[in-house]
Amino acid sequence: MDYTFEELKKKNVSDLREIAKGLEHEAVQGYTQLNKEHLLEALCKALNIDMHVHHHVEGINKTSIKKQIREIKQKRDEAIKAKDKQGLINSRKQLKKLRGELRKHMV
Repeated sequence: MDYTFEELKKKNVSDLREIAKGLEHEAVQGYTQLNKEHLLEALCKALNIDMHVHHHVEGINKTSIKKQIREIKQKRDEAIKAKDKQGLINSRKQLKKLRGELRKHMV
């Protein structure tokens, strides 16, 4: 049976050990001694499952926001060199706002 990372993560240790029992892979050797975190990692390695959740952005243009972020970072660096405190504060606020927009639209 094919599993996803989320399905495996929701299972308890005894269920994960039952899955590992049926596998013949060096990553799951000694599965009876592994805790849930290590067992989950070994199962993902043995079953070739990606352990990281990939997010994507919907509803906004991610590339234009990333471009704006890069431009603001340059302004921030210039403000640091010029010791412009107000410019630095403004650029950090803008960065925070744009990053928040990206996080808000992640799925």
